[in-house]
Amino acid sequence: MQRMKSTSGLIIDQDGREVRPEELSHGAGRTWHFHGAPFQGAQFQAFGINLQPLTREQRIARLDTLAQLLDIAFIMPGTNIRYGLDGLIGLIPVIGDLITTAISLWIVREARALGAPWHLTARMLGNVALDGVVGMVPLAGDAFDVMFKANMRNVRLLRRWLDRQR
Repeated sequence: MQRMKSTSGLIIDQDGREVRPEELSHGAGRTWHFHGAPFQGAQFQAFGINLQPLTREQRIARLDTLAQLLDIAFIMPGTNIRYGLDGLIGLIPVIGDLITTAISLWIVREARALGAPWHLTARMLGNVALDGVVGMVPLAGDAFDVMFKANMRNVRLLRRWLDRQR
């Protein structure tokens, strides 16, 4: 349930109803109680999804899986050419390339959150920009998306940098 604080200091829920202080009380630490049900900040279970913070290894594995899904998830029948959702979604003119570029930018943002230095993220951004700009060219851009694999390159760059930090 989303709660907003109004200008009068009252707490208003997403349906516009006032929530009284006794319905919403702070427990010890980061535990909150809403209508008597406790939940803890980042450890809140929503719709069966565990929202606990991920470890560094889990975040890297998630980035690796996403890069594989975007770049090499499928094999073109009769060939050894691998492609992913980046090549498929990129078939939608302009909008498809914007969507895949946004996802690729999220990978760069995650790398920055993992502590990647500016020169590494700049190189990753260059890969994303090249993939995004050339990908917008009809047909030739789609072939480039299949062959370039910017997300796999970026995750490989991040892994190499992380290995050197250990």
